Amino acid sequence: MDTLIARQPLLQVQRCSQSYRTESATELLVLDQVELTIASGEIVGLLGRSGSGKSTLLRVVAGLLAPSCGEVRWRGSPLVGPAEGIAMVFQSFALFPWLTVRENVDLGLEAQGLPPAERAARAEAAIDLIGLGGYDSAYPKELSGGMRQRVGLARALVVHPDLLLMDEPFSALDVLTAETLRTDLIDLWSEGRLPVKSMLMVTHNIEEAVLMCDRILVFSANPGRIASELRVPFAHPRNRLDKAFRQMVDEIYAVMTRRAQPAARLHAAPAPAFGTALHPVSTNLLAGLIETLSQPPYDGRADLPALAAALQLEADELLPLGEALALLRFAELEEGDIRLTDTGRRFAAADTDARKAMFAAALKAHVPLAATIRQVLEERWNHRASAERFRDELEDHMSPEYAHDTLHTVISWGRYGELYSYDEEADQFSLEEPA
Repeated sequence: MDTLIARQPLLQVQRCSQSYRTESATELLVLDQVELTIASGEIVGLLGRSGSGKSTLLRVVAGLLAPSCGEVRWRGSPLVGPAEGIAMVFQSFALFPWLTVRENVDLGLEAQGLPPAERAARAEAAIDLIGLGGYDSAYPKELSGGMRQRVGLARALVVHPDLLLMDEPFSALDVLTAETLRTDLIDLWSEGRLPVKSMLMVTHNIEEAVLMCDRILVFSANPGRIASELRVPFAHPRNRLDKAFRQMVDEIYAVMTRRAQPAARLHAAPAPAFGTALHPVSTNLLAGLIETLSQPPYDGRADLPALAAALQLEADELLPLGEALALLRFAELEEGDIRLTDTGRRFAAADTDARKAMFAAALKAHVPLAATIRQVLEERWNHRASAERFRDELEDHMSPEYAHDTLHTVISWGRYGELYSYDEEADQFSLEEPA
């Protein structure tokens, strides 16, 4: 049976790449040579930080987006457009507010042209299956967030898909609601009550991936590639506190922070380019993390999973902070740990003015965009420059969304370091005290 499944996978993604053309006619590569096979009877997780192309790949698999190159095969045939047998649950609830629960769930069946009696029976069964019996006539505004996501799940399940795609289905929910829905879904899957053959889910939550998935594909970013594939050997239900479970979470953190040459010191790494995307993290959070790391029990070094648990942060929240500190040379990230550099320790011990001076020096030395803005301002006779000029240049290297976030971040960081000023109304940089 295993050989048959291996020969006849449900889905094959073969050397798929996805790129977008920017306004300046340059190609922005989002996915690069991704290969993926999904067999019947497994849950596969796409794990990675925001911007690694996970959701883009999910849209390609759903038939909503054609890859720039490569091929997707569904049940052995090339996938062209949305395919019968594939259903999707979105991060947002995506319900029609003017329709009842029953009517929202019934939409997919109506599109299939099923007779009313069969539609009614299957819709009722799906609603009962996901725990919303008695809410058939309720409208979305009457439901909590968790209940609305259950409706979205029922709408996908009611068509009995072979492959269920889920794009961060629990990220918009509070922690307890997400945990309840996650557990209910796995229980139904383990009991064989879900009318699906396989599931492919996007997540940035490492524990969620280990808790739910049979296989985890860890994505690197810029462009998105599969950096590592891990099989999860634990049977359901899984215990988060189990030693082997925690060890696997730690291993994935190590994979996500591993450098290509682990022995190389950070100061020997290639210099970042002008078009390097910056995570939108605040200087308050960066300073707070440095202070936390400098104090007991960490004393300058921490295990990322343990630190995430202590700070109640997910990987997608903690890793951008760590990467920003690494970019500025205040810390090093390696093999699942974060360690303050000597500069980071001096920052933790400094007063406010000294911290600002150190931050400004780090920006000028290690963030080319900030250094360029400062240089342009110094060279202009009026020490002013439009932010649009830098925004346009960034869009030659990244999507408009990332260009916006990057410029917003460099504005915030530059203000903190008093490297330059920014007038939001005029959308303009300036030097308050020209040098």
